[in-house]
Amino acid sequence: TSHRSLCLSPAVSLIISPSRTQHFSGDSLSLSCEGQSDSTGWRVRRYTHSGNVSDCSSDWGLDTGSTCTIRYLYTTHTGVYWCQSESGGNSNPVNITVHNGNVILESAVHHLTEGDSLTLRCLDRNTNTSYLQASFYKGGSHLYNQTTGEMTIHTVSQSDEGLYSCKHPERGESPHSWVSVRGKMYCRSSVIIILLLGFLEL
Repeated sequence: TSHRSLCLSPAVSLIISPSRTQHFSGDSLSLSCEGQSDSTGWRVRRYTHSGNVSDCSSDWGLDTGSTCTIRYLYTTHTGVYWCQSESGGNSNPVNITVHNGNVILESAVHHLTEGDSLTLRCLDRNTNTSYLQASFYKGGSHLYNQTTGEMTIHTVSQSDEGLYSCKHPERGESPHSWVSVRGKMYCRSSVIIILLLGFLEL
């Protein structure tokens, strides 16, 4: 996925490895708080559908400072993850889904901006590679049948925002993932704020 926007970025971002929002149960996952400045004092947190907010700990992950490692994913790890500083600062949240089936959708982890490209891939549990045959859906409506296992929107617009999923005729369907697209005016406003702050400091 390309990012050509001039949007303001948070001080620290949540970096996910493998870089996708859907994961198979039984896989491992690494979540790191990384930024242009020192990320010391930032911790990974999560919110689950049960309504619990917790820090990365022995209850569900291995905490090594600004990195949290989950060695074996369960469906109960599904939730919203983000980085939080000791002073209360927050990164952008990421909604992570852990799936017990055979098919997941690989999509953009963070916000897209109008003009960016988006590639969706339909991944198989056994091989972690794209299917040669897959159907893609948005909001439950069929979009494309692809023989490459992936679908690309070269220039996204806000009309491309929505819930996406994919399906293999024999292996089943992936969960849905929300793809967020911000307008370019939002990013220009962010740049204007930076310029104004710089002028006021002179």
